[in-house]
Amino acid sequence: MHQRDFYQTPKAGLFMRLLWKAAGADRYILERSTYGDQMKYLCLGGIIVATGFMAGIAGGFAFYTIFEPRGNAIDSFKTAADITSSYDAVHTGTLIKSIIFGTIWGLIIFNIDRFIVTSTGKGDGTEDITGKEFKSALPRIIMGSIIALTISKPVEIRMFKTEIDVKLHEKQMEQQQIYKAKTDSLFNSELAKKDKEIAKFEAELQGKIKRHTDLEQQYIEEARTITVGPRALAVKAQMIQVAAEIEQDKKNPDYVRIKKEKEEIEKRREKALNASEKVAAGLDGLLERIKLAHEIAGWVISLFITLLFLALELTPIFFKLMLIKGPYDYMEENIKELIKAERGIEVQYNFYQGEKEGHERDKVVQHEALRLLKEKIQILQSQSDISEQAIKSWRDIKMQEVTANPGSYITDSDTKTEA
Repeated sequence: MHQRDFYQTPKAGLFMRLLWKAAGADRYILERSTYGDQMKYLCLGGIIVATGFMAGIAGGFAFYTIFEPRGNAIDSFKTAADITSSYDAVHTGTLIKSIIFGTIWGLIIFNIDRFIVTSTGKGDGTEDITGKEFKSALPRIIMGSIIALTISKPVEIRMFKTEIDVKLHEKQMEQQQIYKAKTDSLFNSELAKKDKEIAKFEAELQGKIKRHTDLEQQYIEEARTITVGPRALAVKAQMIQVAAEIEQDKKNPDYVRIKKEKEEIEKRREKALNASEKVAAGLDGLLERIKLAHEIAGWVISLFITLLFLALELTPIFFKLMLIKGPYDYMEENIKELIKAERGIEVQYNFYQGEKEGHERDKVVQHEALRLLKEKIQILQSQSDISEQAIKSWRDIKMQEVTANPGSYITDSDTKTEA
């Protein structure tokens, strides 16, 4: 590095050089520039790295929220310790996947931000942002705004996680009751139909049971005498017959089948009711949490958080447009011009005055390419001239040979044909 008598550029450390690289700055030029230029690109790189870091956290949390095992937002309200333990429960497999996804997502956003910032020009070199500068930077501002929105929403639902969990648990309980009511309504109609069929059999069965009871009472009264008479025996015979009919009715295939069908319906109903908690747990999703975050925080706080991340994301773009040109910028332009001159590239600025605004108005002359093109054209032209001269000389030689010895060019068959 060139040593100056009037100014010595501070030596940059590893951390500063890494942030320069993140900002897309040229280390060679910055090490020969001023401390002020070094700090500009240090801060610019820090903002880009911070944005990528925040994007990684937000992406990982969003991934975990989407793919974590579903359950009640709050497992129990027994004690404060129970609530805390339910918050701290983490699914290890999903957490590992979330870390991997968050890292990849953060690197993607970091790379996109780096491209947006490095592709944004320095404007006119003044602090003012003119309409033309803003218009040229508008596509990058739109892309940065989209990235800011994707980062802010997962962070927002994480900030209000406690309140969201409580509200979400209430909604899950309501959803569970609604599901149970629908399940009961669906199965009750089937059960009522089976109960009606069973009632027909049981009405007849109860009638026979009542008759059996009456006969039994009648037999007891008749048997009070010392000897059982014919009347008592007849009552007993009827009682035995009714008892046999009762047993036969209880084993009736239709009656047994209907009761079995009812038991199966009740089992399915119980199974569906037991699944109500799982169904309600499905309400715990990213979209539902974002809705609840807006409902709990209100649009003012939600907008404030979004604007905060918009500022973080768009600051590098506006920062570059507001940068005042310093030694770094002039040295960078000088090096670009030297490289273009070394490669024979000439740029005639504002050459096409009649072109529409926004179109290319500079004329670029590639002298190195033109030189090679001219050399190639001359070589091809020379080869063509040489070939033409060679053919002409060969023709003259052949004509002389024909004049000296024409017979050698005429066959016997040609002579006989003429004769």
